[in-house]
Amino acid sequence: MERWPALPYAAWKDTRDTLHLWTQVVGKVRLALTPWLNHSWHVALYLTARGLTTSPIPWRGGSFQIDFDFIDHVLWLRTSDGQYRQIMLTPMPVAEFYASLMTALGELGITVELNTMPCEIPNCIAFDRDELHRAYDADYANRFWRVLAATHDVMARFRTGFLGKVSPVHFFWGSFDLAVTRFSGRRAPRHPGGVPHLPDAVAQEAYSHEVSSAGFWPGGGGPIDYAAFYAYAYPAPQGFADAKVSPAGAFYAKEVGEFLLPYDAVRAAADPDRTLMDFLQSTYTAAADLGKWDRAALDCAVGKPGKVRAI
Repeated sequence: MERWPALPYAAWKDTRDTLHLWTQVVGKVRLALTPWLNHSWHVALYLTARGLTTSPIPWRGGSFQIDFDFIDHVLWLRTSDGQYRQIMLTPMPVAEFYASLMTALGELGITVELNTMPCEIPNCIAFDRDELHRAYDADYANRFWRVLAATHDVMARFRTGFLGKVSPVHFFWGSFDLAVTRFSGRRAPRHPGGVPHLPDAVAQEAYSHEVSSAGFWPGGGGPIDYAAFYAYAYPAPQGFADAKVSPAGAFYAKEVGEFLLPYDAVRAAADPDRTLMDFLQSTYTAAADLGKWDRAALDCAVGKPGKVRAI
């Protein structure tokens, strides 16, 4: 099976938009029932060998989790006492998906109230009223997950080369991207907010400290209508936009304030994993050097399986 499959935005746009909303419905269940964790890390989904998961969510002395399976195309709800429900992933309106999930949770004895307005999407429709978004192309959903899985592998290796505070490699359903974030350890200027359907307090807490962040985004919902890897710093240090980064296909996009590397450039490379790692490392180097991070204290060699890190 192809590790870096083709993912042309135009070919799966409708499925991408529907899946974005489905992940928001599931993600909001985790948001509603999980204690707040710094930078909203408590809301993210995680990669699995078959799709995406909430990970265990606490519930009345036990737990449950919700898993997207993009191989068999099933949404699984499983509880720690052995009960389960499943929803087949087929073309259906967001309103039907939302109702089916609420019914399945109720049958498992789980009650939760959600804010039904999507987050970070302008001109959106409440989940329970959205009959517009209903596409689901199983092949492209599987391709998307395979891209996430391959990206996760590279980002997880990149993550090991840092001793400071660093996020998990996690999937944010609001922005519909896979991300990993490093922190300098210093406070950041107050974020201005202004993200559609996201309280300013959430954005301000997320960016309370200086970061160098990178990720993968499948395109859509903005000025970039193609899949791309991205990297940014907050706050962006002086000269960041003019920094030289690798590989040759990477560039600074002023319209989004980030470095971008088109997915197709990585996919076409002789060594896609190395190409992506070069992008991650070079953009971090630009942010950390220009931002005067204490790299001697924060950086370390990339980890190797079975080998203890030398100190």
